[in-house]
Amino acid sequence: MTLGQLLFATGLIRKPTGFLGGLLKVYAVAIGFFTVYGAAWSDWDNLGRVMVFLGLMLSLLFLLVGPTERSDPTKPNPFDFGLSLLAVATTAFFWIELEDITTRISLLEPLSPLYFFFGLATVVMSIEAARRTVGLGLTAIVLMFMAYNLWGHHISGLMGHGYISLGHLLDLTVFTSDGLFSVPIQVAATYAFLFVMFGNLLEKAGGGEFFFNISAALTGRSPGGPAKVAVTSSALFGTISGSPTSDVVTTGTVTIPMMKRLGYDPKYASAVEVAASTGGSILPPVMGSAVFIMSEFTGISYLDIAIASVVPAFLYYLGIYLQVHLRSLKMGHAPLPDDVIPRFWPTVRQGGLFLIPLVTLVVALIMHYTPTFVALYGIAAVLITWLIRYQTFSFSALYDALAQATFNMVAVTGACAVAGLVIGGITMTGLAGKVSELVLMAAGDSLFLGLLISAGAVILFGMGMPTPAAYALAAALIAPTLVQTFKVPLMQAHLFLLYFAVLSAITPPVAVAAYAASAISGSNPLAIALAGCKLAMFGFILPFIVVYDPSILLKGDWSEILLGVAAATSVVVLLAVAIEGYLNRQLSAVPRLLFGTASICLVFFEPFLALLGLAAAALGYLIHRLSPSPRNEVV
Repeated sequence: MTLGQLLFATGLIRKPTGFLGGLLKVYAVAIGFFTVYGAAWSDWDNLGRVMVFLGLMLSLLFLLVGPTERSDPTKPNPFDFGLSLLAVATTAFFWIELEDITTRISLLEPLSPLYFFFGLATVVMSIEAARRTVGLGLTAIVLMFMAYNLWGHHISGLMGHGYISLGHLLDLTVFTSDGLFSVPIQVAATYAFLFVMFGNLLEKAGGGEFFFNISAALTGRSPGGPAKVAVTSSALFGTISGSPTSDVVTTGTVTIPMMKRLGYDPKYASAVEVAASTGGSILPPVMGSAVFIMSEFTGISYLDIAIASVVPAFLYYLGIYLQVHLRSLKMGHAPLPDDVIPRFWPTVRQGGLFLIPLVTLVVALIMHYTPTFVALYGIAAVLITWLIRYQTFSFSALYDALAQATFNMVAVTGACAVAGLVIGGITMTGLAGKVSELVLMAAGDSLFLGLLISAGAVILFGMGMPTPAAYALAAALIAPTLVQTFKVPLMQAHLFLLYFAVLSAITPPVAVAAYAASAISGSNPLAIALAGCKLAMFGFILPFIVVYDPSILLKGDWSEILLGVAAATSVVVLLAVAIEGYLNRQLSAVPRLLFGTASICLVFFEPFLALLGLAAAALGYLIHRLSPSPRNEVV
């Protein structure tokens, strides 16, 4: 087994049969109803509700996911039953103690033996759930953070922190909303779950087949057409919702299954959706909520920020689009045969009612309903549409769809729980601020090094909080240094930080958007995040271009703007070719390296580097034209 296989190896997904299978399906439907009621109508305390949700999902997870790939595919072992019963007992404890848990003052009131036991049990079960569902990669990172929390007081200097006992750790991690039960699991317990339910109902009603046929009719003759539809639709939804995770669970429930049906690898299909959805937060006219915070911080009008963001957003999506196109050519995703491509208008007449749920989602988003109620309205629209098309409706199909929604969320819940452990570690030790101070001191007078370190710090912030909060922290702690010490103009400095705050949504190990996509595709969320970062690679270069070349923000005279946009577009094209290793045919190593070097040289918008980049690109193209095709056509 290779290191990569070891890191991403997960437990076997079981399909219990007989009495146990029927019982688990009933249990799954019950969890679904609990989640819908709790998210939409209950007046329960948010912390208590999420505690109960995690316990219920963990009890299901240990029965559905075996400890290793060699586990029995239908029957849990005694250890699995033991963990499941422990999760049930923990849920019962949280429910009984709900009022005391939500009203107690953390750290001032010591944990009782029962609180200590069930708190430790919750942490251990969450780590084991992550190992089974995500693999050793993320689990090892979580354990490293926990080790730093417990023994970081032995480190001297800036990176050290005060003594944190195990009881202190459990108190803040389990019995507050700053650790296990922070943003990731809250997302899983609310609109992520509801949007997955929406997608399952739509698929079961026949909507998946309709959208597949529409996609085939529109893009069947274009290589990579379904993936291109995912890029476009995610961009449009993302600019309305302003949330990468919400975008993934909205459009991904349609586009990911569609791509899988056309032969795309589930991980890659999810990565396309995640990368495209993330960009919605930087796409005018709506953009994400962090932009409004930026306007308040800087005093720059929202309109000016939106106008300045037009070209960067276009370049971001151009990069994804080109990679999708080249990948489709390289992997041989040829157009569908004409005899299997459905006719457009007959398809619309037959299944056009399935557009109603999507229109409902869009209208609800535009009307600024919360993602939870957007999902609920979408679910209601699906059920109404399904009843109108009564030929396909049955209570057994509805029952299966509701159960499957919970089953799909099992792995995501395990991953989100340990992501909360990482968040707790960052919050508890003040690690983000320590790292920020340390790396900015290390930058010295180097603008590039200062930007590079700032980018890393913002991504670290993004592990522990949503995009608006990560940007706000970066704006308060890092922006003054960029503006005052490195003399970066105000607009450019804050856009630099904003873009990396947005990208933190897909940056491992805490990539909530990837966790949401994994619920739809069944793929490893960490692997999805890595593949998504590859597709969004230009997004990590774009903030540097914004700083070094303000013309792409439409600043300067038209000749400068046209030259700057042309240079940035060249970076996008060269980088896409280098990453995918394809230009009419597969690239060999040397021209691929030269194209990549050329793209980096053009980032800094300096005459010497620009000439060097153009020369490297020309040489790479010449070598490619004169060299024979490599034997291995897929990299």
